Amino acid sequence: MNAPGTAEKTTPSAEDLDRFAAELDAIGTQVRKEVGERDARYLRRLVALQRSSEIGGRVMLLAGVLPPLWGAGVALLGLSKILENMEIGHNVIHGQYDWMNDPVLHSARYEWDVVCPAEHWKKTHNYEHHTFTSVLGKDRDVGYGFLRVAEEQPWRPQYLAQPLVALGLMFVFEWGIALHNLEFERVLAGEKSPRLLLQQSLPLARKATRQLLKDYVFFPLLSGPSAPFVLAGNAAANVVRNVWAFLIIFCGHFPDGVACVAEGSAATEPETRGAWYLRQIRGSANIEGPAWFHVLSGNLSHQIEHHLFPEVPSCRYAEIAAMVEPLCRRYGIPYTTGSFVHQVGSVARRLLRLALPHPPARPQPDS
Repeated sequence: MNAPGTAEKTTPSAEDLDRFAAELDAIGTQVRKEVGERDARYLRRLVALQRSSEIGGRVMLLAGVLPPLWGAGVALLGLSKILENMEIGHNVIHGQYDWMNDPVLHSARYEWDVVCPAEHWKKTHNYEHHTFTSVLGKDRDVGYGFLRVAEEQPWRPQYLAQPLVALGLMFVFEWGIALHNLEFERVLAGEKSPRLLLQQSLPLARKATRQLLKDYVFFPLLSGPSAPFVLAGNAAANVVRNVWAFLIIFCGHFPDGVACVAEGSAATEPETRGAWYLRQIRGSANIEGPAWFHVLSGNLSHQIEHHLFPEVPSCRYAEIAAMVEPLCRRYGIPYTTGSFVHQVGSVARRLLRLALPHPPARPQPDS
């Protein structure tokens, strides 16, 4: 295992990469054969926990005039939103549980509790991000179009403000993701028509309206005299969820040790199965922690394994990691991991460092 925050620029030979890919394929095949009732039970228990947390949180917010109960209500409702977004919604929308044929918990039907419509997320995240992971110019999640997170990105004056911009984004992360999916930068560049932007904005407007009415009109009005406490509690729970999701996602993609590649480089054209696996591993980072931490992160604390096998139920990632990490070590492939505190600090330092003007690194053909 590499020390946290380090990234070696070595590349295995073509023969080694082929062997490496074959071993990863074997791991994937083995785990997929084992997927079954155990995973279904895990998801159903998680849904039950999420729903009971939401009910408990909303009931406590009704007594929000008492600060301890209001705080407990925010904590429970925030927990519910985190579980729904991270370990249920994100993974269900990836199709990890489609084999269950559940009438609700299926990627074709599930709509999660965030502003971004599931259909938009499937395009920008499931397809674009997971296909072109860390490829500059193809993976729009690299800095989300307004943050400099890689040495290879040319510096612009706007990046001087990125530490403050990132801090603000953290509190409204679900809105940032939703607007990011509309690709405003392509409209400004003349690559996308305003008419198409308007068409794509309509599903977002409908979803955002439902979310705003639910949290800031319906439940407050339903609570009668407790309306101000419920409204404030719902807002606080959304902020809790946004901050947590931001930290987990940034720690899995932007700490030191995560590498980007240039579009059209030898690393992407042509790309073998082994090279694809290598790019996924180099473009991701894991976060170490106890079992409850992995559940709250949606198992995106195992970001490397998620990028290798995004269709496998996330509750399997810990056991997959126990096989992938020694395999990477055996082939001399960097496996970037570290504690939550270390990864948060690493991301913060990277955002600060790359906000300053200095020449971009020359893209490496083999990175």
